[in-house]
Amino acid sequence: MAAKKGGGKEARRAELGAAVQRALLVRGLEGLRLRDIAEEAGVTPAAVLYYGDLDALVHETYQLAIERYSQEREQAADRFTDARDKLRSCIGNGVASGPDDALTRLLYEYWPRCLRDARAAALDSALTERQIAVYSSVLVLGQAQGHFVIQDPPRLLAANFVAMEDGYQMEVLAGRRTRAEVITALYAYARAVTGHDLAGQH
Repeated sequence: MAAKKGGGKEARRAELGAAVQRALLVRGLEGLRLRDIAEEAGVTPAAVLYYGDLDALVHETYQLAIERYSQEREQAADRFTDARDKLRSCIGNGVASGPDDALTRLLYEYWPRCLRDARAAALDSALTERQIAVYSSVLVLGQAQGHFVIQDPPRLLAANFVAMEDGYQMEVLAGRRTRAEVITALYAYARAVTGHDLAGQH
């Protein structure tokens, strides 16, 4: 990361963030050392410290991962006007592609810290709330459009969608379930609570 003028500092920070992600995925959070990040970035540990200590770098990386994950899902739902397409897209965008899904793995590597770190827990809660908000808005829209028949509060059902996803993601990342199997399970839940079969035609 040679010194550059102008936007060089932002570029170097972005490169370092990518190095933190790679190191986290290789070492895991508990085994991560400053030296691992430095090796991934091709710099000295002292150069890494210029941008913050290990906890600060990991926290920033988690923040960025949450933002990217949330934006991708929100944008996936926003591409459609029909709530049935929105729900299908929302489910598809939220399920890991497989054990090597880097963004999803990154989020799960950090999750255990939420149990004892208030800052990490706050970030995780923010991620959960954003996912619930997407699902809830889609369910409300589907009801208004006459496509969904919902008996329970949309926010409750949305929270259930997110909780199911969270549980199934671990199965996908561990290689015990496929993405297709999880989508099928979520479609089954969607059919049960909305009366609409996402796997079929409109």
